[in-house]
Amino acid sequence: MIARELLGTAQVPGGEELRLFSHGRDFMIVLDRNELMNSRMSGSEAALAEMTCARLAGRRAARLLIGGYGMGFTLRAALAVLPAGARVVVAELVPEIIAWARGPMAELTAGCLDDPRVSVVEGDVSAAIAAGRGAYDAILLDVDNGPDGLTRAGNDGLYSAAGLEAAKAALVRSGILAVWSAGDDPAFTRRLNTNGFAADVAKVRARSNRKGAQHTIWLAESL
Repeated sequence: MIARELLGTAQVPGGEELRLFSHGRDFMIVLDRNELMNSRMSGSEAALAEMTCARLAGRRAARLLIGGYGMGFTLRAALAVLPAGARVVVAELVPEIIAWARGPMAELTAGCLDDPRVSVVEGDVSAAIAAGRGAYDAILLDVDNGPDGLTRAGNDGLYSAAGLEAAKAALVRSGILAVWSAGDDPAFTRRLNTNGFAADVAKVRARSNRKGAQHTIWLAESL
């Protein structure tokens, strides 16, 4: 039996410690006893990008902001379908996440962080949203565990009425706010629909083979 190997730790600003493990060719990022990410579970994170980009079809110079790099599944899925003229900003709060992507997980990263369409901002995605008035065709949030967070209380503001107002201001007209969550949250759907968005809710399996836990994705168009 192959034992898990601890590869690194990182402190979440205002939150708890993350730990990166390897298990054979697989990687896991763990918070306390909660497995936040696993390299075998890429389906719903990829779907977040695929479903968003499908709604941006025809926008040759689309600008996207991805909040939370994670293991890069959303970024790689977006790059696979976006045209050469598109641009993607990745905002990642924990610097070690990017260091792990370029270090022990470099094979999994597959060079996506060096794609000429990509720029990386090490910081809170909420700051990138606040600084980007009318700058983005889409904002994709895979931050914490979704609207019901685990890792950091400060993340909850992204999903509040004020956070949604800021996201709407950062989007172009008919821009898309796409949100990943480990579970459903009807209250968040209502909050989207009463704060300037028309929200669709999709259920997506965790694994790319359409198996595993069922996750939730909101695709909300700014009105």
